[in-house]
Amino acid sequence: MAEQLGGYLKDSVTGLGRGLAEALRVMRRKGPSEVQFWFIALVIGVAAAFAALLFRLGVSELQALLYGTENVAHIHQEAAQIPWYWLLLIPMLGGLAVGTLLHIFTGDGRVRAVADVIEGAALREGRVARRAGLASALASFITLSSGGSSGREGPVVHLAAVMATYVSRWIHADGVHGRTLMGCAVAGAVSASFNAPIAGGLFALEVVLRHYAVTAFAPIAIAAVAGTVVSRLVMGDVTEFFLSPNTELGFYAELPAFVVLGLLSGVIAAALMRSIFWAEEFGDVLQARLGIHRILRPVLAGALLGALAIWWPHIIGVGWGVTSEAITGRMLLWQAVVFVVIKIIAVAVTMGGRMGGGIFSPSLMVGALSGLAFGIVASSLFPEGSSPATLYALAGMGAVAAAVLGAPISTTLIIFELTGDWQTGLAVMVAVSLSTALASRLVDRSFFLTQLERRGVHLAAGPQTYLLAKVRITSVMRALGTKGAPEEEACWEMIREGRYIDASDTLQKALPDFEATGLDFLPVVRIRGEDKTPDLLGALFHVDALRAYNRALAEKAREEHN
Repeated sequence: MAEQLGGYLKDSVTGLGRGLAEALRVMRRKGPSEVQFWFIALVIGVAAAFAALLFRLGVSELQALLYGTENVAHIHQEAAQIPWYWLLLIPMLGGLAVGTLLHIFTGDGRVRAVADVIEGAALREGRVARRAGLASALASFITLSSGGSSGREGPVVHLAAVMATYVSRWIHADGVHGRTLMGCAVAGAVSASFNAPIAGGLFALEVVLRHYAVTAFAPIAIAAVAGTVVSRLVMGDVTEFFLSPNTELGFYAELPAFVVLGLLSGVIAAALMRSIFWAEEFGDVLQARLGIHRILRPVLAGALLGALAIWWPHIIGVGWGVTSEAITGRMLLWQAVVFVVIKIIAVAVTMGGRMGGGIFSPSLMVGALSGLAFGIVASSLFPEGSSPATLYALAGMGAVAAAVLGAPISTTLIIFELTGDWQTGLAVMVAVSLSTALASRLVDRSFFLTQLERRGVHLAAGPQTYLLAKVRITSVMRALGTKGAPEEEACWEMIREGRYIDASDTLQKALPDFEATGLDFLPVVRIRGEDKTPDLLGALFHVDALRAYNRALAEKAREEHN
């Protein structure tokens, strides 16, 4: 009897193993079913959450070790105990480590972050560079630990996207499933970082995928909830900030003040973004003219940050301690104004110096300080009819962050979930909507989309523009000798006249050429060198290009409205 039972169990386990192996083979060959995909979303949400929490805890531990403090949130209060030369040396050493790391593992010495995730979702079937992505995560980890003035959310989002890329490649996910997996990973990471499941899911949809398709919503919601559960099991069910008891809006006549605050926040958000872009341009020019090796660029940025930290240690790291003081009103007017200016300079130096980190936490800090300063002035001018200055700090925090991210919905929800205060929604929404509207006129809709625009990646105008960049000429052209292809001699005649298109180009280049020339087709060539005759591969017809463009638009519409 025992032998029969043992044999039965052995056969059952063997059969189960074969069944699972076959299921995995089928999933990798044909793609996962809906239920399987939800399970994958759950797993990747949990994994991304653990990665986000480990990144956060690791930064805190290493920063505490380097600066010799037990509470890194209040490092600015303990900086007087730290020798000035140590405040100067730590970010320089961190910059050296970052520069070396990026020089070895990236082709351009640039840290990958949220903008690259958005590009991966739009143009690369939900994939990002894995080797450069892992190096960027480590570089940002070192930057934040050694005093860089940036945020941890950008690196965490990209790290989550790298994890999603590995899974997408393993299961051979198509573009739709690859993008959704990326959204799941981002939702899990953001939800865990902020203990904010609603905002985490909407951030993935609003910022990364940039649509709210039902097919993506369910797995992303699963991943966001999973990330939040992991966060609460590890960190506890607590909000990031604690507000003073009295933050309720005084009366509706005060709403015009929040309109003004929203417009001011939009200007400040634009100033923050443009200062970073200016610092990047200045760094590029300085590096080129002086022949500075790219390893040394973060070192010089670290030296500037260290010099600032000697006088204003508030710029060190993420800045949650200063943000908390701002939204609880434990700061004077002149301090808030000075810290806004210093923080913007520090963030520009950090990112212009290519040290790594994200923009979200700095925008929260700048917004809270700006809102507090505005609230102090408003309360002094209208002492009987104004809400506490802390309410203005809360609204300013959301307004600047939403304008920078270009994500008013998810940012508003993040503010609510960070503070646990749902009573001030009207004031926050007024400020957020106006700041986002104004800032989007001053930059290309958001910090991330402007970053991409400056690299020649045009996503701000929508899919009708960037989808052209996804269709390669060689996938649409008619090869020589095939049905409908033009005569070879006619193609060579056009080539001699300079009317041709390179095989490495996309429809983004081809369609404007057709519009400019009015031709029915263009020869497709592969350039071998300046002094060599190009290889004639075939011809691209205008009608074929338009058909391919229409197919791409239809597929995108099906994905977004399914």
